Amino acid sequence: MKIAVFGAGGVGGYFGAKLAKAGADVHFVARGRHLEAIRQHGLGIESALGDIVLKPANATDDPAAIGPVDLAIVAVKLYDTDDAAKAMKPLVGPETTVMSLQNGVTANDTLEKAFGRAQLIGGSCSIATVIGRPGVVRHTGTMASMAFGEWDGRRTPRVEALLDTCRKAGIDATLSDDIEAVIWSKFIFLSAFSGICCTMRLPIGPIRKDPETRALLRRAMEEVLAIARRKGVKLADDLIERRMAFADGLPAEMYASMYHDLAAGKRLELKWLSGAVVEMGRALGVPTPAHESYWLALKLHADGRRT
Repeated sequence: MKIAVFGAGGVGGYFGAKLAKAGADVHFVARGRHLEAIRQHGLGIESALGDIVLKPANATDDPAAIGPVDLAIVAVKLYDTDDAAKAMKPLVGPETTVMSLQNGVTANDTLEKAFGRAQLIGGSCSIATVIGRPGVVRHTGTMASMAFGEWDGRRTPRVEALLDTCRKAGIDATLSDDIEAVIWSKFIFLSAFSGICCTMRLPIGPIRKDPETRALLRRAMEEVLAIARRKGVKLADDLIERRMAFADGLPAEMYASMYHDLAAGKRLELKWLSGAVVEMGRALGVPTPAHESYWLALKLHADGRRT
């Protein structure tokens, strides 16, 4: 299987390296110092699940040099989705499958407009990673799973082939019969987790321990659940309880990935997380006071550190 990973950061770098190490023909689209380091020294993965050094690694900043692939994985930050959809067109031929592993619930709308619904499958992943230094992805913790599927839940040859490829690579992969519910389930947690970690400048440990901040985390998740249900997404009645249990099981020192961008003065995905919740809530008549508080607390930091 020929695979292009558009965005070789934490998510794309980790899963792409796992697939390449198992024998898939993986090509990374990267840029800047990260790209130069990969070209010179290969792509490194530092993980409690096993380190990887992929050398040489097929990396470029020119998608046209790769050409059409069987699978194009989109793993850029949400604010780069529009540009990615334009730049990755040389990767997408008539038989190419496009899959986003991005955060949020809006990226697939952009990709669908660019490539059509038929070429798009839904995808989601759960992993905590950062670029430790150029050319090296650091996996924090041991959580590393992926889910994907056709929008109508069918088990087609293309998703079966991807499942087989992931399993050969040792990736904890699931073929979902309701991938939209999977994507929204992650968004319910991630938008609330990102917002509260960044607002409080704290990891999950003290947030879940304090009764008031714990309640705020829960209310933020309940707001997104209400929006999802208004949109007709089918989600379990006990989802919030399971998401809170998931939060309780995380390492106490764990931050949302958006916090690392905030601390580094980088641009934030705020507009596509809490910002999107506020926008959808207003359009659907669903109150979102918790996410509005996150949005107001962080919006002046959303474009990165001011010079």
